[in-house]
Amino acid sequence: MNLSDYLKPDCALFLDFDGTLVDIAPRPEAVVVPVELIATLRALQTYLGGAVAVISGRPIDQIDALLAPARLPVAGVHGAERRSANGHLVLTDVPSAARVHAAAQTLARQHPGLRVELKRGSVALHYRQAPALEAVCLAAMRAAVDASPGLSLLRGKMVLEAKPSGVSKGHAIEAFLREPPFMGRTPIFIGDDVTDEAGFDAVQRLGGAAVKVGEGVTVATHRMAHPSEMREQLRAVLAHRSQEDSDTESRP
Repeated sequence: MNLSDYLKPDCALFLDFDGTLVDIAPRPEAVVVPVELIATLRALQTYLGGAVAVISGRPIDQIDALLAPARLPVAGVHGAERRSANGHLVLTDVPSAARVHAAAQTLARQHPGLRVELKRGSVALHYRQAPALEAVCLAAMRAAVDASPGLSLLRGKMVLEAKPSGVSKGHAIEAFLREPPFMGRTPIFIGDDVTDEAGFDAVQRLGGAAVKVGEGVTVATHRMAHPSEMREQLRAVLAHRSQEDSDTESRP
């Protein structure tokens, strides 16, 4: 797709992080943020009047650290925590994930290739370094989630995550769209994973556009090949807008 055909000044842009803004890393802490990405995001904030938000499975504090010194509106842990454009932080009540955490830790002790990530109200079990253990991980996590009221199991790229049942990236996007500066704008959401499907569904239902980065079955009607293409298209939109402004100023 050509993002410049859709990303106009009256849009609201929502961006997943891992696999969308940045390339997937072997471990979450090993992710590399391209230097030019920070400048691109800041320029997008100006172009869209502040209506740019990150919608991620990561906690907000991780997103802030990775994108510093930029500070954007963010929905973290799939919407369990959300910071509005005015800085107001909304924390959803979350059920206990202690049973899931214990099950994931037990499995990780048995298999060194597994990694457990504990977040607010959420437990993620990463098996990227041990893909042959997918079925074992799925069985253990599913059993623990089934015994934990208020949690649901979310399957992502080489990760299984127990999260609060009432939160999703779609709900987070809808919440942003009820607030300035997002209110009244046409939403665009770009993501790469199964965890982004609720967001894709939400923006398309609201008359916006959904873009899937990479392969896989999706409800999104648009697709890009990889994060580098997505980043380049964002820069191209800004360059095109800059040229338009320059042409306007040069006219008599």
